[in-house]
Amino acid sequence: MTRLRDGQTFLDAAGWGRAAREHIQGDASTRLYERLTLGDRTAILMDTPPRAPGPTVRDGKSYSELARLATDARPFVAIADGLRAFGYGAPEIYAADLRTGFLLVEDLGVEPVVALGVPIASRYEAAVDLLADLHGREVPAETPLGDQTYRLPAYDVPAFLVECDLLNDWYLPRMTGVSPEPEARETFRALWAEALAPLLDGPLTWTLRDYHSPNLTWRDDREGIRRLGVIDFQDACLGPPAYDVVSLLQDARVDMPEGLEMALAARYLAARRRADPTFEPRDFARAYATLGAQRATKILGIFVRLAERDGKPGYLQHLPRVRRALDANLAHPDLAALAAWYRERLGPSGQPE
Repeated sequence: MTRLRDGQTFLDAAGWGRAAREHIQGDASTRLYERLTLGDRTAILMDTPPRAPGPTVRDGKSYSELARLATDARPFVAIADGLRAFGYGAPEIYAADLRTGFLLVEDLGVEPVVALGVPIASRYEAAVDLLADLHGREVPAETPLGDQTYRLPAYDVPAFLVECDLLNDWYLPRMTGVSPEPEARETFRALWAEALAPLLDGPLTWTLRDYHSPNLTWRDDREGIRRLGVIDFQDACLGPPAYDVVSLLQDARVDMPEGLEMALAARYLAARRRADPTFEPRDFARAYATLGAQRATKILGIFVRLAERDGKPGYLQHLPRVRRALDANLAHPDLAALAAWYRERLGPSGQPE
């Protein structure tokens, strides 16, 4: 009741207190969303209260701290403002109470970038173009937040590793009935640290981390890259450029038509090469496979966790698609040692879930 009262007080102060309110299906987080309608105007109310980091899992830190996850509304506001300053279609912040975690933001609409679960190629091309443009920029490590600044955290090896651990903590126990022994876990972590190290020595960018179809909308009334609406970037870090590209092109919820993933990847590479003749596609291909395998590893664990801990079994339907992506990425020659570790515990490629 206190939260409802605070939300109404926030809306009253923002001039939207009399708006009609409609609940919006949210994401996998605990955030809540409502679409507000006031006359011929609409806006989105985000209810994202500050939360505690959670219990310690490693090195005296919680999962949220290790994985560099946002625990309040500040990162969303800072990154939204920064992306709009680059010319991208992130929502305008109409009003914000950073203490309580209420945000009133621009409504980016509901027109998707997929149709019947299949990518709309022209819209995915725009999404790829946005990434190529972003990754060609010299991005700052800090961005304004009101009269202060917000510093993006580093998407570093500990962050990647704690995400990979979700496979051992959730997916393997449920799907194979076996949780790896401590020695096998340490080998797993060492292999991943070795595979990730070269990527983090290269150029870094704003890595939005959830740049995929559920968080993209299409707006025909805009021009150029701004036709693409972008949300759910509060966990953005400074990380490898390939991460968001593979997030988009190996979407856990979308069946990619044959040839489209490679065509879109080629479009991205061509744009990067035009902007920077020294850009090396072969290095990008290795990063793409490595981060694709890392992301698939994380998602397998997250989807099982959502089903078993949070009572959201619908995510399990996507496991076969994610497993296929994992197998495809682990086929890269530089990931042979990791592939052997997975093969021993997951079985042969293509094994049904």
